[in-house]
Amino acid sequence: MSDIQSQTLEMHELLQVCVDEGASDLHINVGAPPMLRINGSMQPLDAGVLVPEDTERLMKAITSADNQQKLREHGGSDFGFSFGDAARFRVSILKAKGNVGVVLRQIPNDLLTLEQIGLPPQVKELLFKPRGLILVTGPTGSGKTTTLASMVNVINQERECHILTCEDPIEYYHAHNKSLVTQREIGSDVPSFSEALKRALRQDPDVILVGEMRDLETMEAAITAAETGHLVFATLHTTGAARTVDRIVDAFPTIQQAQIRTQLASGIVAVVSQLLLARVDAKGGRVAAFEIMITTPSIQALIRDNKTFRIPSDIQTGAKFGMISLDTHLMALYQAGQISYEDLITKAQEPDGVIQKLQESLGR
Repeated sequence: MSDIQSQTLEMHELLQVCVDEGASDLHINVGAPPMLRINGSMQPLDAGVLVPEDTERLMKAITSADNQQKLREHGGSDFGFSFGDAARFRVSILKAKGNVGVVLRQIPNDLLTLEQIGLPPQVKELLFKPRGLILVTGPTGSGKTTTLASMVNVINQERECHILTCEDPIEYYHAHNKSLVTQREIGSDVPSFSEALKRALRQDPDVILVGEMRDLETMEAAITAAETGHLVFATLHTTGAARTVDRIVDAFPTIQQAQIRTQLASGIVAVVSQLLLARVDAKGGRVAAFEIMITTPSIQALIRDNKTFRIPSDIQTGAKFGMISLDTHLMALYQAGQISYEDLITKAQEPDGVIQKLQESLGR
C-alpha cells in the first residue's frame, strides 16, 4: 500500500490512495494513522499517527464554513463532495474526546447494473410499476444506496417520467436522460425528509426516492405517496421482509396499527434486504446476499392479518415470482465457493436449518 509522509500529509493524497486501492471508506482519527476499509477490513496507511492538528487541518481541506459551524455547534455534520472526476465521497465529520475525526465513504462514479449487483430479472420488472412502495433494507454499509441508485438509473434510462429524490446527503448524481431527475439534499435544499415528502406531492413526481424512513412522519408520508399513484423507493435499517413490515407497523401508535397494516398490504410492491460479505474466491472483493419478497395476494393477506411470521415460508415457495430467502441465497453463494462457512452460519436467519440442509445436500 502507498507510503505517505505524515509531516506532509494532504487530504488530496489520502483521497487518491483511497481511489487507487479501491477502498470503501477512509477513517481519519487522532491517535491512529489514516485507515482504509478494503473488502470489509480496516487497514492502516504507513503515514504515522495523527495528532489533533493533523485531523483539524485535513477536515478543513474539504469542509465548508457552514459544516464547520455545525461541527462546533452540534458535534458533527454530513455532506457529499466530488474528488475531481475520480470519485464522490460521503463525508461525516465528528467530535470524539474533544478532537476532530473524519469518515469518508467512497461513492464510485460508475453505476452498476442490476445484473452486476446480483438481482434477478424480476426485480427490474418492478421498476415499471405505476405505483407502490419498494423498500431496500439492510444494515449500514450493506450497499442499499448503490442498489437504489442503480434502480433509479434504470428508470432514468428506460422511462419517460419525473424522478424526485430526497437524500442526506446526495451521493450519486443522476444526469437527465429519458426522465427528468430532481435531487434534493436534506439540510441544504429542504429541512427534513418529512418536509421534502410533503412538498414532493405538489411537484408532479412519478417516482419518489426517500433516502431513509427515519421517523413516523416520513413513514406516513411515504405510505401516502405510494397510495396516491407514485412509485416510492425507501430504505430501512432492517434485515428480512417480515421484520421490515413489523418495524414500520410498530413505529405507529397502537390505535393506528390495523390501518397501517391494511395500507402496507395494498402498498408494498417488494422488499429487497441485502448484506455485503467478503468474497473468498479468486475474484476477491465483496458480494451481495439478498432476500427478495415480491408481494402476492397471499403475502398481502399475511400483512393485513398481522401474520408476518408466515412471510418467510411464502418467500421460500415464491421462486416463480422472483423471490428468494436470505438463507437460500447464502447457501448458493457458499456452495459456489464465494463466501466462507463462518459468514454463511453467522449471517443466516435460521442457522440450524442451513446446517441441516447442507448435511442433506452432502448425503449425510
